[in-house]
Amino acid sequence: MKLCRYGKPGYEKPGVIDADGKLRDLSKVVDNIGPNEISPRGLKMLSRHKPESLPLVNGAPRLGVPYVGIGKFVAIGLNYSDHAKEAGLPIPAEPIVFMKATTCINGPNDDVIQPKNSTKLDWEIELGIVIGTQARYVDEASALEHVAGYCIVNDVSERAFQMATTQWDKGKGFDTSGPIGPWLVTTDEIGDPQRLDMALDVNGKRMQTGNTRTMVFSCAKIISHVSQYMTLLPGDIICTGTPPGVGLGIKPNPVFLKPGDVMTLKISGLGEQRQKVVAYSG
Repeated sequence: MKLCRYGKPGYEKPGVIDADGKLRDLSKVVDNIGPNEISPRGLKMLSRHKPESLPLVNGAPRLGVPYVGIGKFVAIGLNYSDHAKEAGLPIPAEPIVFMKATTCINGPNDDVIQPKNSTKLDWEIELGIVIGTQARYVDEASALEHVAGYCIVNDVSERAFQMATTQWDKGKGFDTSGPIGPWLVTTDEIGDPQRLDMALDVNGKRMQTGNTRTMVFSCAKIISHVSQYMTLLPGDIICTGTPPGVGLGIKPNPVFLKPGDVMTLKISGLGEQRQKVVAYSG
C-alpha cells in the first residue's frame, strides 16, 4: 500500500494511492494514519480494503506528512562512501547517529523556509525507514521485520550551523528541514530496500544520483545498531544517509540553496517530493 494524508495543514485526511496513481479517501475506514494503523495488525486491516473500492479524491490537494505519531526522528550520517569522500571525511567504522528535531517535520511539497542568518543551505535525498513494531536489542537478521514501510526524506541541512560545533543537530533540526513523503510505502511493495534508485534535482538540474545498494551500513544493520541503545517505537523514522552530490561537496566552489530554488526528489517506488525554498519572514 501507498498510504498518505491529504488536505490543509492540521486538517489532513487519510488516503491511499491506487494502482493508477490516483488518490483515494480512507477516512471512512480510519480516522488517521498513525502508529496503530501502521502496526502489523493495522496494516492487515487496511489491506482488506482495495483502493479501487474507496472514494476517488478529486483535484490535486496538498499532501501532508504521510502519517502522524513520529516520536523520534533518527538520522544517519556519512552512510555512502562517495559522500564521505566529497565531505573530506573518513568512512565511518560504525553508523554515525544524530537526531533531527520533530519540529522540523514538513510535508513533502511544502516550502522549505531558509532560517534566519542562514548562508549555506543544502540538500540531501535520503531513504526513510518507518518503524512498525517495537525494536529493542534486535539482531540484523530480524531487523527488517520491525519495518512498516519506507518513504523519501529530504535531510535539509544548514552547513554553517552544522559545522559550527561537533554536534550536527543545530544544522539539521531547524523548522521545515525534514520533508517526509509523499507516501508511506509498505514493505510488501518494496521488497529489497537496498536496490532503490535515488535522484535529486535543483531547478531542473540533476545534482544527486545514487542507489541504496551503495550504503555503507544497510537498513537492517542500522535498525539493529540503533536498537542496541534506544528502543525504536512504532512511528519512529530513521533517515539513512545521502549519496554524493550535495552542494557542500561541489568543487572548487560549493553551491548552496537560495530563496526561489526548487528541489525535486525521487526514489524508485516511493514517489516524488518537490519543495521551493523561501526566505524566513517573521
